[in-house]
Amino acid sequence: MGLMLYNTLTREKELFYSITPGEVRMYVCGPTVNDVPHLGHARQQITYDLLRKYLKFLGYNVKFVSNVTDIDDKIINKAKDLNEDINVMTQRNLKSHLEDYAKIGIEKPSIQPKATEFVPQMVELIEILEKKGYAYVIPEDGVYYDTSKFEEYGKLSHQNTDDLISGVRIEAKELKKNKADFVLWKFSKPFEPKWGSPWGEGRPGWHIECSAMSNTLLGLPLDIHGGGQDLIFPHHEDEIAQSEAAFEKKLSNFWVHNGMVNVDKVKMSKSLGNYKTIRDLLENFSGEVIRYFVISAHYRGPIDFSQSSLVDAKNSYTRLKKLVLAIVNDENENKEYLLKFTSAMDDDLSTPRALSILWELIRDTNAKGKYNTIKKIDSIFGLNLFIQDEIEIPQEVINLCTEREEARKNKDWTKSDEIRAKINALGYTISDSQKESKIEKIEK
Repeated sequence: MGLMLYNTLTREKELFYSITPGEVRMYVCGPTVNDVPHLGHARQQITYDLLRKYLKFLGYNVKFVSNVTDIDDKIINKAKDLNEDINVMTQRNLKSHLEDYAKIGIEKPSIQPKATEFVPQMVELIEILEKKGYAYVIPEDGVYYDTSKFEEYGKLSHQNTDDLISGVRIEAKELKKNKADFVLWKFSKPFEPKWGSPWGEGRPGWHIECSAMSNTLLGLPLDIHGGGQDLIFPHHEDEIAQSEAAFEKKLSNFWVHNGMVNVDKVKMSKSLGNYKTIRDLLENFSGEVIRYFVISAHYRGPIDFSQSSLVDAKNSYTRLKKLVLAIVNDENENKEYLLKFTSAMDDDLSTPRALSILWELIRDTNAKGKYNTIKKIDSIFGLNLFIQDEIEIPQEVINLCTEREEARKNKDWTKSDEIRAKINALGYTISDSQKESKIEKIEK
């Protein structure tokens, strides 16, 4: 039937189609680089990396844009807390994001724009909105979007529009016409980054950044717009209001959102002390194990990171890879299992079912074409199943193996077994064949 994707806009699974046959234009809201990447970033990055790879597997040419927010309130506040130059801080954090994403197998976007590179386009977009009557100025505060002028406001988040835009005038800088009105251009305070504009020096609001970059780099309507579920409102709702009012085109045909991250069944937050970074995980688990764990859950549901669940994922992944590396290439391809796999993935990227089909194929003693079929599946999963891990063997273990080999030559089996026990105690195992003895690290 084809790829069915859950569309947040309609709250239904819909048959995916692209506006231009054979091409997909996909925009995903990228990281705000006020800090190093955390588990939420890992979950989102893997989700859209999988979607992108599966679309390519289906034959689409995918133009994938994922931005970097390098100017917003969080960044300004963090730089103040650290007493650090904003550009120095954002460059350092961006480097951390890119390094850590690479370690979990993320393919770089086709284009990865920084918000600060597109301020002129943002100013131009706000000017269009102002001319059309969607923008107004609050003195000494900024330029705001009048949500009451956009009749479809709330259509993505399915919230009650009356509750969102009922007129509530508040004091001082909150003199908004409606409580849901949001800032398009923020007048800069002393020592804050600023750019020139028709309304005075300032900086763009967060929502306008993505509207300007997606239209400039991909054009509207998009085939797919993605992000975490926490972005549905207000970020993506506000993007729709801006873009569709200004350009009089649908912003995106499909809206895809990944679920949230918990740590030990509690929502991750710094205030609770359960905040985990990707680097925290990488101290004990490989990028492939993290991917395996994320793939084991459906992208739209919540995912719970815990030590025990990641250890389980590590054990499963280790067994999986060991079995795959033992498979001999018979130059065939198994159409039956490939069809089962694509059927699972076509059902709104059901990676848990697709993963179970991979295991089923591996365990099927009668199946032909395992090697090439698994290779195709892994081109999407990105688990590096066919790459033999290089292990660094301590010199002490190497010396013991040499000593054991000598004992075996002398047929001193008692000494050979004693040395094997010493090797095992150091965390390594040794397997013998007619040709050689192979050293492997014991997985905990």
